[in-house]
Amino acid sequence: MAGDPRFFARTGPHTLAAVAAAAGVELAGDLMLTGPAPLQGAGPNEVSFLDNRRYIDALKATRAGAVILHPDMAAHVPAGTIAILTREPYLGWARAAALFFPPPPVHAGIHATAIVAADAWIDERAEVGPYAVIESRAEIGPRCRIGPGVSIGAGVVLGADCRIGAHASISHAVLGARVYVYPGARIGQEGFGFAFGGNGPETVPQLGRVLIGDDVEIGANTCVDRGSAQDTEIGAGARLDNLVQIGHNVRIGRCCVIVAQVGIAGSAAIEDFAMIGGQAGIAGHTTVGRRARIGAQAGVMGDVPAGAEWVGSPAMPARAMFRQVAVLKRLAERRQAPTPSPAAAPDRPEAE
Repeated sequence: MAGDPRFFARTGPHTLAAVAAAAGVELAGDLMLTGPAPLQGAGPNEVSFLDNRRYIDALKATRAGAVILHPDMAAHVPAGTIAILTREPYLGWARAAALFFPPPPVHAGIHATAIVAADAWIDERAEVGPYAVIESRAEIGPRCRIGPGVSIGAGVVLGADCRIGAHASISHAVLGARVYVYPGARIGQEGFGFAFGGNGPETVPQLGRVLIGDDVEIGANTCVDRGSAQDTEIGAGARLDNLVQIGHNVRIGRCCVIVAQVGIAGSAAIEDFAMIGGQAGIAGHTTVGRRARIGAQAGVMGDVPAGAEWVGSPAMPARAMFRQVAVLKRLAERRQAPTPSPAAAPDRPEAE
């Protein structure tokens, strides 16, 4: 079920007008809605949404009290269901769901098992969980939540309202406000830098930091290396999925979206609003331009222009890639076509 009360604290019920307002829509109505639910299972006192035409049949059959959807789909809303119309239904749904399930409140205080350096500074409104370690000169801003087993290294700064998940570690980093670091993430460790000497590779000191802007999310078990001689930077509003690797000196712009298992090598630059699909690899010292889109499992070995859409490995413009695939398909089909057998030669008369 959506919002199992064992795991999620629910507010409400809320009026239809309040739910619509949360979705960015002005709509009068005092119908009381108890929470969000999928189209197929929603009841008369629940709100649902539709953002994909493939589920039109589910919309036609829904029993939901209200549905958030695009105006183009309003004609398919069944009788008895109230349409909350917005041109951004998924965004409206996210905000309406957050009305019923806001982030859990911070319980200010430091757990008795936490270890806090004498010269660390922790705002009195912050929460520090069991077995967390806060090292010397660290600064924890107001309303931050530090989960169990978290390690905050010396000199680290967390802005207001940050959430650090269980067993994450942060060192050599300065975080803005409202940064969410999910469980097991590693931020600020040494980058992969070495020089070859006569006895093999020798580690190059990594002397930079990690700078993270406001409203960034860093997924579970993601790793962000600190810079070598300059800083690794993640711009405001960026979203990094689980299991992402960010190398040293990488610069990620504002509101970029980087999907699971992406690897970005050192000194690459990802400009504002770029999107990178799952398992893609970005070579070092390359630039992915503003609003560019990189397909899943792409191998980017050179600069990608702003606004471009690249796929494949090695990555190239999507249209060029698909043309090559079409040509190869035609060649393969041509080779597989059966070869007509030659007409049988007439029997030669036997020699007399």
